[in-house]
Amino acid sequence: MRCLMVKSRAKIDRYDQERILIPLKDGSGDTISAALSRPRGETTRPLTVLIHGLTGLENSFYMRQSAGHFLALGYPVLRLNLRGVGRSRPLCATQYHAGSSGDLAKIFSGLPEELTKRGLAAVGYSLGGNLLLKYLGESGGKTPLLAAATVSAPLDLAVSARRLNHWRNTLYQRYLLFYMKTEAVAPEAKLTAAERKTVLRTRSVWQFDNDYSAKRAGLNDAAEYYARFSSGRFLAGITAPVLLLHARDDPWIPASSYDAIDWSRYPNLRPVLTARGGHIGFHGRDRTAWHDLAIARFFAGFRPA
Repeated sequence: MRCLMVKSRAKIDRYDQERILIPLKDGSGDTISAALSRPRGETTRPLTVLIHGLTGLENSFYMRQSAGHFLALGYPVLRLNLRGVGRSRPLCATQYHAGSSGDLAKIFSGLPEELTKRGLAAVGYSLGGNLLLKYLGESGGKTPLLAAATVSAPLDLAVSARRLNHWRNTLYQRYLLFYMKTEAVAPEAKLTAAERKTVLRTRSVWQFDNDYSAKRAGLNDAAEYYARFSSGRFLAGITAPVLLLHARDDPWIPASSYDAIDWSRYPNLRPVLTARGGHIGFHGRDRTAWHDLAIARFFAGFRPA
């Protein structure tokens, strides 16, 4: 793993990086900070936007790994920090949640034309995949995306929350919860004293969502929060072509949520479930992640009109 990380970092570090700021213009004053990298020379490839998962950010390993692969193929790449995390944290009073697909709509529409003139594609990882699918379902034919892909996206948030409570996921849940709390109570976050106390006393992701996330989203509890924001209920509205990659041995997102869907009803969606791959794993033989190879091949078939 250490060699893989070194190689990935060296690959992306060959390219210059620019800081892109995108005001969300929703009255909050919040601004998204993203890292833009361009391939060398002229390109006809669309801008590819990478959307991290829960507690992720622009420099998460899988984000850098994918960016390096797409850049080598001639794709300009924009790595987001969602509202209230990473480089966006000092620029935001509020924070994204599982239903923040409206932020993606504002981000995509707020990009400079110079970046999107060759088209736009997006990849969502884990919870970022949930946001991307929800956004696509809500936008329908109005989305500017030529194509999209998800890696290990939860289609049913309640099922995933229950899986996290299994004893085998104890350490991972503690890891997630630590960073969820850290992000939520950061000095820039606009919280009441009661909200801050609520966040710090949570002992599971479900409790965090039940006592804090749901209330911040204007909902009653975790059950309503998961039911309202699970991407599986938005699939019918998706008109853009989407590749959905998931592994049956994912320890945190059960494949049953994929098996429960009649995919023949959604001709624009192409689910691919592999026997192995874990959660955003899919390690390739040449140290290039298999999901990056599959997504690049999928995106290659789409060009702006």
